[in-house]
Formats: sequence, C-alpha cells, structure tokens
Amino acid sequence: MSNPMVLLETTSGDILLELFPEKAPETVANFLAYVDEGFYEGTIFHRVIKNFMIQGGGYTLRLAEKPTTRPPVKNEAATGLKNERGTIAMARTADPHSATVQFFINSVDNPGLDHTEESLEGYGYCAFGKVVEGLDVVDAISKTKTKPSGIHDDLPVDSVMINNASRFEL
Repeated sequence: MSNPMVLLETTSGDILLELFPEKAPETVANFLAYVDEGFYEGTIFHRVIKNFMIQGGGYTLRLAEKPTTRPPVKNEAATGLKNERGTIAMARTADPHSATVQFFINSVDNPGLDHTEESLEGYGYCAFGKVVEGLDVVDAISKTKTKPSGIHDDLPVDSVMINNASRFEL
C-alpha cells in the first residue's frame, strides 16, 4: 500500500507531499480530514522565515484565523521523523499537544525542532511527511520579502495563497 499524497496548489506553484501514516497516524489522519473538507482552500502562508521554514494553513487573506473543526492532536514527534529540509510538520503553541491545522515546511534542516525528551522544552514538532515535488516552490516562498503586521512578524509582503489542497493519486 502506498502512502497518501496531497497536492498543495499555491499562487507560487504546486507542492506535492507524501505523508507517513505509519510514523504519525493521528497527525496524518487529522491533516487529511482537513484536506478532505476543503479547509485549506483560501488560506495563506502567513509566516515565512528565510533559512528556516514556511508556515500556513490557519489564516485567510484578510488575516482572519479560520476556526478549527477538530480537537488538537497528540504530538507524535517522538516517532523518529526529523525536521529535515523538505519535511512538513505541525505547528503548535507552547503546549506540545496543541496542533490543529497550521503546518510548516522546513526549508532547511532544523534539528532544534526534533523531539529530544518528554518535556515542554524537548517535545519537538511532529514531522509527518515530505515534499516529493515542488521543493523549488518552497524555496521561492522562503525567499519572499516579509514585513511585520499585527501579531505576525514575518508576513509575506505579497501574499502566498493556498488555492487548493487535495489528495493526489499517482
């Protein structure tokens, strides 16, 4: 059985993701449920930090936070997937088990985001898939000029929108 694939169609180009349910089953199921309901359509990459990551999935073009429809998922960062270049991981608050819809794609290796221990400081961020096509799009987005705006410190000057997120069959 092959791993599920998701195509993110953005205003900067397409990003094809392969997800790893055997490593992060709850996280993948949560992400796919939001994909299947069309949640990500019309959201933006609202946090872009060069040489770090691009984050999106939770805000509309008008910077309104989209209300989530499911409870947070248990952090599965201890399963061994690393926050390496091209991996997709769940964003969260200081609470390790607070991830809902926002995700980020690592534009470089980020070992400081990996699980090291069962503590608030060491829990890490759950990587649950990787970019298989479109890493050049991730790189282009990561080089986007940003500005502070309200609560957002690294908002792209020219918005990068997710037009659609859907399951993809090879």
